[in-house]
Amino acid sequence: MARYTRIPGSIALITLMNPPVNALSAAVRQGITDTVGRAVSDPEVKAVVLCGENGKFCGGADIREFAGPMTGPPLIPMIDAIEAAEKPVVAAIEGIALGGGLELALACHYRIAHVKARLGLPEVTLGLLPGAGGTQRLPRLIGVPAALDLIVTGRHVSAQEALKLGIVDQVTDGNIQEVAMEFAQSMSATLNSRC
Repeated sequence: MARYTRIPGSIALITLMNPPVNALSAAVRQGITDTVGRAVSDPEVKAVVLCGENGKFCGGADIREFAGPMTGPPLIPMIDAIEAAEKPVVAAIEGIALGGGLELALACHYRIAHVKARLGLPEVTLGLLPGAGGTQRLPRLIGVPAALDLIVTGRHVSAQEALKLGIVDQVTDGNIQEVAMEFAQSMSATLNSRC
């Protein structure tokens, strides 16, 4: 599931809810698809913030679904729709953004990480490659050598290293949702002043 909250200041806060790590189950993918669509089509919403419940952004695919047929919205079109949104979309990364969770964050236009967050593409440890655009978006963002290191080793990076590499735009030790909403408002104001 994903909870939709309209915040004063024209921000849509979308919260992923699938404990313990907010994995991208069919219900979560459906929730993201529905709430992002709602936010993008709402003329009062100027920017969107994606976050996770219980101190974790997203732990990636729900591997319990690997054994059966695919249900719910496919991951790649959902992620592509976020990237194509005409309103700023900010990922508020707390705890973890791993695998499909990092790929979800990479599709957002901006990423704010809590100082204790960990990011990575650990699929290789399962004998897989990132399959939801991470092998394209990460190299475009941080360059091929640095991206290749993360993709083929599966290692996690700290928020500070992610900032140094250019994966995230800002690191905070404050309330991640509040910082991300302030950032989203400033990006929206900047974009509107250019129009």
